[in-house]
Amino acid sequence: MNYLIVAGLNNSGPKHWQTFWAKSLPNAVRVEQRDWDNPQKDEWVETLDETIAGLDSDTIIVAHSLGVATTVLWLAKKLAEGKVPAHVKGAFLVSPSDVDNIKIINSFAPMPLVKLPIPAAVVASDNDEFVTIERSEFFANAWGASLFRAGALGHINSDSDLGEWEQGRTFLAEFEKSL
Repeated sequence: MNYLIVAGLNNSGPKHWQTFWAKSLPNAVRVEQRDWDNPQKDEWVETLDETIAGLDSDTIIVAHSLGVATTVLWLAKKLAEGKVPAHVKGAFLVSPSDVDNIKIINSFAPMPLVKLPIPAAVVASDNDEFVTIERSEFFANAWGASLFRAGALGHINSDSDLGEWEQGRTFLAEFEKSL
C-alpha cells in the first residue's frame, strides 16, 4: 500500500504529524506543490493528479487542511469525468478546512458536497479554528465518509505538537481495515 501525503497551506513543517508519517509509513510519497504559500486551486488539483498518475500500486490519500479540499476537488473532478483511478483505494481526510468560510483560502470554494467515489474517513477536532465540529460532520455526511472525533486538538497541525500522532495512526489503521 502507498500512502500519499497531501499537505495544506504553507506545507507541513518539521513538527507536523504528516512530516513524521512521511518518514515512518511504508511507501509514503508526498505531493510537492510549486507554491505552498499562495495556493492556486487548479494548479494544486493538477499537481495532485500528476502525482497520483505516477503511482502504480494501491494508494490511500492522507490529506490535511487545504490538502483535504484539494483531494475532494480532485475526486469530484474524477467522478464527473468517470475516471477515478482504480489504485486509489481510500481518502483519510484530517481537519477539512472550511474553504467556504475562510477568506485566505476561499479561492478553493465551493467545497464539493458529493458522495466521494472511494471510501473516505474524516478526522475532526472539537476545537479546530478552521472548521467547526458540526461543519466537519456535515462534510463527512455529504461525502459518505466515516467520522473520527479526535477530541480537542486544535487544527491537528504543528501547533498541536502531536509528533507521530499515535491516535491518528490508530484511526488510519481502523480505516484501512475497512477497505
